[in-house]
Amino acid sequence: MGHAVMTHTQNQPTVNYTALPTRIQNQFDQLMEQADNTTNAAEYEALMASLIAITGITGVRYNEILKCACGCDCPTVFDADTPGALITEEATGYNLGRLQCPDCADDHPHPVED
Repeated sequence: MGHAVMTHTQNQPTVNYTALPTRIQNQFDQLMEQADNTTNAAEYEALMASLIAITGITGVRYNEILKCACGCDCPTVFDADTPGALITEEATGYNLGRLQCPDCADDHPHPVED
């Protein structure tokens, strides 16, 4: 008897925004702006699902991704629930807060100022 071979897809928790084709970057920016401005939870979830699909990110815990908000222009798009991400701006009056990816948070953190 032969053995069944199971292949596991590699988890891709981040993507480099600048490595995405320009068309996808433009679509990402438009969808992210819509998600940032919607007041409808179902629409927000659908927009995030679209963002996750076009970037190819996998393993997202709570269906929310963000582009790193670091002042160094980091191109990382990542799961908003990633351990080690640093809040740089709380979500107030709109849906998306601003987070630094864990690498930027380690290298040059800019936390929310009190």
